[in-house]
Amino acid sequence: MSTRVLVADDSSTMRKIILRSLQAVGVPNATEAADGDEALKIFKPGDFDLVLTDWNMPGKNGLEVVQEIRKIDKDVKIMMVTTEAEKSRVLEAIQAGVSDYLVKPFTADTLREKLEKHGC
Repeated sequence: MSTRVLVADDSSTMRKIILRSLQAVGVPNATEAADGDEALKIFKPGDFDLVLTDWNMPGKNGLEVVQEIRKIDKDVKIMMVTTEAEKSRVLEAIQAGVSDYLVKPFTADTLREKLEKHGC
């Protein structure tokens, strides 16, 4: 069974990079969301094994996406993919319920390590 992934990022270029990286590490299919609002419309408990969300997006930002998903699904893995690397922001994301953090720019190898760490 392949990992089911939801990718939320307002940059179409970044979504393409993430999708290519996922394909490179053996995750052939992912669902795209152009922003946090769309991600929350698409997300249903049990439909995804992993959510990769950008932090800075119009509408609902990544932190709000994490908080909303956690209200309805405590178990899905959520990875914040962002340029926000300050310690206070990382702690804020962890408190909101992210499983891990992936700092842009990243390599396919870094993504693979994070996926393996979480059994995805």
